[in-house]
Amino acid sequence: MLGYLSHCADNGRESTSVAFMYKKETMHRLMVLFRLQLATIACFGQITGTTAPIPGMFPNMFPLGTGQQFGALPVMPVQAMTQQATRHARRVYVGGLPPIANEQSVATFFSQVMAAIGGNTAGPGDAVVNVYINHEKKFAFVEMRSVEEASNAMALDGIIFEGAPVKVRRPSDYNPSLAATLGPSQPNPNLNLAAVGLTPGSAGGLEGPDRIFVGGLPYYFTEAQIRELLESFGALRGFDLVKDRETGNSKGYAFCVYQDLSVTDIACAALNGIKMGDKTLTVRRANQGTNQPKPEQENVLLHAQQQIALQRLMLQPPPVVTKVVCLTQVVTVDELKDDDEYEDILEDIRMEAGKFGQLVNVVIPRPRPDGENAPGVGKVFLEYVDTEGSSKARAGMNGRKFGGNHVVAVFFPENKFSQGEYDD
Repeated sequence: MLGYLSHCADNGRESTSVAFMYKKETMHRLMVLFRLQLATIACFGQITGTTAPIPGMFPNMFPLGTGQQFGALPVMPVQAMTQQATRHARRVYVGGLPPIANEQSVATFFSQVMAAIGGNTAGPGDAVVNVYINHEKKFAFVEMRSVEEASNAMALDGIIFEGAPVKVRRPSDYNPSLAATLGPSQPNPNLNLAAVGLTPGSAGGLEGPDRIFVGGLPYYFTEAQIRELLESFGALRGFDLVKDRETGNSKGYAFCVYQDLSVTDIACAALNGIKMGDKTLTVRRANQGTNQPKPEQENVLLHAQQQIALQRLMLQPPPVVTKVVCLTQVVTVDELKDDDEYEDILEDIRMEAGKFGQLVNVVIPRPRPDGENAPGVGKVFLEYVDTEGSSKARAGMNGRKFGGNHVVAVFFPENKFSQGEYDD
């Protein structure tokens, strides 16, 4: 065959015709071999049964039934593959559950309220397909039938379950960019939330791509002060200052969402990097990590917004000087439970605080014998004979390291201290 083709190489169209015949013959042989291989596989029972041809594919080339195998490889049903791929976007986190909650009661409740608000979009039946509860930490993961139903469930944040409001959030494995390709990432705006006693945005509206993380906040900043700073750029739709569950003290970071989403990037760029005492603010979109690029906004506008925020801070009235100083980030609850350790801490603090002036009293609230936290647990109160001593103590102890933590020192109202109201 090769010699014949070489002989015909100079014969123009005749040579082309022979080459075409050769290719056609080769393709014919390959198709015959392929069909023989398929027949051999079928004889050994590896392909059985037939199904309707898949649109756009060669009819019945691979007649596999659901769950059957091609060779040694299992074929996963399309529905199962879809459920696995969308699972992160179909689950919601439910926190703050009462102790009596169980899988059945949670599933029944959320299926009922989803139906009541018109949130079921996957057809008739219950919206909830699975519930996992962590009874120790009182939270659950609730899996919905579809991505759209999970997004609708986010509107239920703050709903009353068994007499207490629960938090409804996205789980930590939620991928916003991937979820956006699978279905709606926001609740349907036409949900009938009034049917279950909720109003749009009543729980803070702290979800979605415009959620802002505000980190590096001084621990002594109150919620009102932080809100005032953030509202320099516009009204807030939602705000949440994260606090320690045991002490109730600020953890130094918060989340917020603006009503006007167009100011999100402006606020992030203007506030990020601002110095607050010995801390520096980190302000960015919560789902974009630390490498978020600054928005392409006019420098003049950014500078103006930043100046507004700084002026508001400067105009805040100075703290009222009292004879009592409150310290946080000094002691832990566990340290206060042991009598000997408590006495050592009390003596150490009395000696250190006495360097700034004459002390009248040192109070370190301890947990109750039943394990419940008493008012002010986690704080240390120093009462001096005059404001000169308390002022020196506040200036000298604020920001110092104690046990690996930076101490926060603030003046405390004398009347509340005398009445034992330590939770201010």
